[in-house]
Amino acid sequence: MQAPPAHSEPDTMHRATTYAIRQPGRIAALLLAILAAFAALPVLANNIDTRLAVEGPVAPGDTVTLAIVQEPKPTWHGYWLNPGDAGFGMDTTWTLPDGYAVGEPEYPVPEPLVIGNLMNHVYEGPYAILVPLTVPADAVPGQSVEIGLEASWLACTDEICVPERGTFTAQVMIAAADAAPPHDAQFDEWRAHLPAPLAEKGPYEVVGETLRIAVPVAPGADVTSPHLFPAADGFAKYVAPQSFSRNGNWLIVETGADDGASSGQPYEAVLRLGDGTGLAVTLEAGDVPAAGEAIAGLPATGGALPGLAWLLLLAFAGGVILNVMPCVFPILSLKAISLAKANEQGAHKDALAYTAGIMVAVLLLGAVLLALRAAGQEVGWAFQLQEPATIVLLLILASAITANLAGLFEMMLPIGRSSHGSGAFLTGLLAAFVATPCTGPFMAAAMGAALLLPVPDAMALFAALGLGLAFPFLLIGFVPAIRRLLPKPGGWMNRFRRIMAVPMGLTALALVWLTWRIGGIALLSLGLVATALVLALLFETGRRQKLGLYARGAVLAAFALALIATAIAGAMTTSAPPVEDELGATEFTDAALADARASGKPVFAYFTADWCVTCKVNEATAINRTDTRQAFEKAGVIVIRGDWTRRDATITRYLESQGAAGVPLYVWYAPGAEGEVLPQILTTGKLTALASGNEN
Repeated sequence: MQAPPAHSEPDTMHRATTYAIRQPGRIAALLLAILAAFAALPVLANNIDTRLAVEGPVAPGDTVTLAIVQEPKPTWHGYWLNPGDAGFGMDTTWTLPDGYAVGEPEYPVPEPLVIGNLMNHVYEGPYAILVPLTVPADAVPGQSVEIGLEASWLACTDEICVPERGTFTAQVMIAAADAAPPHDAQFDEWRAHLPAPLAEKGPYEVVGETLRIAVPVAPGADVTSPHLFPAADGFAKYVAPQSFSRNGNWLIVETGADDGASSGQPYEAVLRLGDGTGLAVTLEAGDVPAAGEAIAGLPATGGALPGLAWLLLLAFAGGVILNVMPCVFPILSLKAISLAKANEQGAHKDALAYTAGIMVAVLLLGAVLLALRAAGQEVGWAFQLQEPATIVLLLILASAITANLAGLFEMMLPIGRSSHGSGAFLTGLLAAFVATPCTGPFMAAAMGAALLLPVPDAMALFAALGLGLAFPFLLIGFVPAIRRLLPKPGGWMNRFRRIMAVPMGLTALALVWLTWRIGGIALLSLGLVATALVLALLFETGRRQKLGLYARGAVLAAFALALIATAIAGAMTTSAPPVEDELGATEFTDAALADARASGKPVFAYFTADWCVTCKVNEATAINRTDTRQAFEKAGVIVIRGDWTRRDATITRYLESQGAAGVPLYVWYAPGAEGEVLPQILTTGKLTALASGNEN
């Protein structure tokens, strides 16, 4: 059987778990605009080594076989032409001399792999995709012509997937017209793994939700541990159980029919047998014989993700805990006070508007994250804070909120309430935007799974996270007994507002430092100048307000200036200053970690970002401490530091391999042992105990 063309990336992404997203037209346009602002990630070494091989010299007018050879690294796998519920097959673009032509690619027999509730069709070991190349009759013997190939494919483990690509060339030697056909023993071995085409077709029928198929087999043929792989979508449910039986010269397959399956058009399929060989069969609508003697099918390998209900609970709990993380407390405390002074009806509306703001922000961030990953970018949770434009915008915003709290001017910002709930809605947007960069307890597993699950399930996890973040304020808004526990409204609230200007001002100062860490002096200068100009406009707004004059023009000018500064920051080429580390940490790379583990010494790998408040607290209170440094030096601990402040595809892949979607992440490697993921809140005692070997 000639396999149908490999699915191109656009044709198959709609089924990829973390590589596809469907959105209505407006959201799609918005996401495309956001995608255009992100810079390309650096090119990394592929996890599936790939090369292009030629079987041998070929005479004019004849055909020679090319091989796209792929060798996955341990724990990685590639995909068949129909990847199943997730992934995508190889997409190829050939560069050929005039008169040369390639035929359809032929794939070896794949293996079934189940991850969670998804069935994938994969290759876990070395394999080759064979492609026939026809040489024109006027090719000149003795010449060597170059064949070019640009290919893209998906490389996955049971936990993460990475889109990869490469450009390859091969030389085809033109032999004499009477030369023998090319022959290479390696190509014979690769051909042995192709499915053998069956001349006789097999019938299939759809009976309710069941798909019944008959595959012709030779009399007396030994059929053991079979598995059927449909070559196209819309035919069978991939993850549905397959039952097999033998009725004379027919192998009867019964499995779940795809929702759109109907008896009519022909389908191609490959039947894999237990010894790894396979049969390629064309299936046409017809009467299928009755089932016969049962045969055990091929068990699919693979891991399992936690159940969706459990992941939703983890995401919800993680959202609730974010309320007490140091990321958002100044904003949340003001929200609680605004709910305390509202009447019952107003509190209900305020809490719902606040929740709506959080849900919109979290779902939009989740959608953009999935869209970026679908576009081939290796990003994780809190990706927005890895962009200079976002940091400059936050600096201006935090400074403006500080000025508002301090009484420099009066206007509706994302703090407090408005008669229509717009203030509460904006507060929810701001709280979610500031809170989601933190990865608190319970969040790591849920957000890590969100990058692996189908898009609807992933978006459900993002929604659960947002609901958890809003949940305490829903309780305050709808449970009067809880609301009565908060202080009564009074004149103290103005003083409290001024007091809250202090932590918000400290947040702005932290963002000044982060702006410098993200982009050095150039970005810091832009941020400070833009912030100063915005504050000057807001000061003029406040002056006019005190005189009872109209002040909207200055506010609009400040808003426009902030957007211009953000756009300039997004277009700048910036570089971060070097990092100083008191433990003498080595910069994280895969090779550095492998060398450290091979040394026979304990290894402490920690992953941080300058915009992660929890990370900075842990570093100040537990990691960069004299007791920790002395204990590590005594035990010979090798420290590896991964700085995720700016996007780094290598770090992103490592985080995902540990089931984490963001930072902080702390991993301890005892000599000769696998890594132990440590709690996200560290103590000096925990680290010194690990170093001394007294950890229980």
